[in-house]
This record gives sequence, C-alpha cells and structure tokens, in this order.
Amino acid sequence: MDRIEAMSILHNVVEAGSLSGAGRRLGIPLSTVSRKISDLETHLGTQLLVRSTRSISLTEVGQAYVAATRRILEDLTEAERTAAGEYAVVKGRLVITAPIVFGRLQMLPVVTAFLQAYPETDVRLVLADRLLHLIDDHVDLALRIASLPDSSDVAVKVGTVRRVVCASPDYLERRGCPQTPRDLADHDVVTFSALPLSEAWKFGKGAASRPATPRSRLTVNTAEAAIDAAIAGVGLTRVLSYQIADAVAAGRLVTVLDGHAPDPLPVSLVYPGQEILPRKLRAFIDFATPRLKAGL
Repeated sequence: MDRIEAMSILHNVVEAGSLSGAGRRLGIPLSTVSRKISDLETHLGTQLLVRSTRSISLTEVGQAYVAATRRILEDLTEAERTAAGEYAVVKGRLVITAPIVFGRLQMLPVVTAFLQAYPETDVRLVLADRLLHLIDDHVDLALRIASLPDSSDVAVKVGTVRRVVCASPDYLERRGCPQTPRDLADHDVVTFSALPLSEAWKFGKGAASRPATPRSRLTVNTAEAAIDAAIAGVGLTRVLSYQIADAVAAGRLVTVLDGHAPDPLPVSLVYPGQEILPRKLRAFIDFATPRLKAGL
C-alpha cells in the first residue's frame, strides 16, 4: 500500500465531504477511493471514517490522524516544489483571496498584469467577504481590510481605507443631511451585514470613538447591494471608501458625517510565516505592493 497516496486520498475525502467528491477531485473511480481508505484503515487497525448514505465524518482517531498527517503532506508538497524549481524561478500556481468589491476593482487588474509579466504562473483568485483561513483553505496570500491580531502570519501594509456614510442626492434632498451621528435616528438606513460591527456604526477617532446603532430598514449581505439601494434612494448606508469611489465621482452618491469618521482601516497583504518564501509569492508581493499603494 502506498501510504502517502492513501493519506492524500483521505484528506481529499475530508475536504470534499464525500468519497464521490474526492473521486471527482482526483479523477479516480469511487471504488478506488473506497478501497484505498479501507486499505489504510486495515493497515492502521482502526476505523477512520464513519460512512452513511449521505455523508461521511471522521472518528475521533480519524480526526487525530488527519491532523497529524497534514504536516507530512505539506512538507512533501514543499519538497516537490523545491525540486521542481518553484523556489528558484517564478513559476507555479498562487491562490489569492480578497474581499469581493476590492478584489474586482483593485486586485484583479494587478493579477492580470502579473500573469502577463510572469507567463509561467497561474493564479486562482477567490473573492469573498468572509475570511478564508490561510492554512486550512490552502491560501498563499490574502488581502485583509482590518486591524490584524497577533499571529505567526506576515503582513505587508499597502494602505488604508475609510468607513464612510453615504446616500443619494435625492434622498438627502427629501430627508435632509445628518449633521451628527445622533441624527441617524431620524433616517432610513441600509445595513451591509458582512461588514464588521455592521449594527453598531462607530464615529470619532481612537479612544474618543462612540457607537451609534441606527435602525436598519433594509439589511443586505453584499456591499454592492447596499450601494445600489443607497443610489436608489432607500436610505443611508455605511461602506468602505473605495467601494463608492466611482458613484461619488459620478454624483450618484454623496458622503455625509465625514467630520465624525472613525479611524481608517489598514489594508494588508498577509501570508503564512515560513522559512523559505517561494519565488512566485515573493514576486507577486513585490509586484502588487507598489501598485496597490498607488491605487489606495
């Protein structure tokens, strides 16, 4: 039995959530996946998976085994990358994640230019407003818009963005322009639920910041929907400055309460700390950093 192959198949089963899903990912028959897992369980003398007609789950022993073998597979992958030259030349595949709107407006043009500059590289760009885990989700580089907690990850700051409150000119003409955060109680509000602390809008700088909790007449789960609703005159919304730059320039939205804005949020490129940085990742960071700084 090829134990490395069996470990890899087991990890794919866990990630895919089923034996058939792992087979599709690996391009091998379901019967082969099932046999390899059974052979591994026989070799170990224990059950790793609990199988049902609809799903699979790890036994307690299986959970420990998957956790213990993850590092083995990661070390093997790194060794193969080194042997293949990924640490010596700019080649290979990068997985990069960024928030949806920022990714489309700022990161995608950088990735496109990078691919043209480095023809032996490939990029999988994952745009999501939820945070992907660098290790568990196999992400090489993440763009984060937030104050970062202490960790072993490495962060390269590329700029800042502001949290802004905005509305359409028609709405402000009908309902008036709020002068202080307290005035929000008299206004209709569109809430973007994926934005951190979306229910409590903070105003003011540093230790002097104060929360305001306006009543939301409409709650959406993407910034684009919140912006579209604000342009349509539904109410005020709070988003990040880069998300409405085009709408403000075109006169479709107007920012308000700018004098009460909270501290800006740092924008950083984040990657897992590691002893040897692949050339493809180093090249992308060096390529993207000045371009993102210029865009911000």
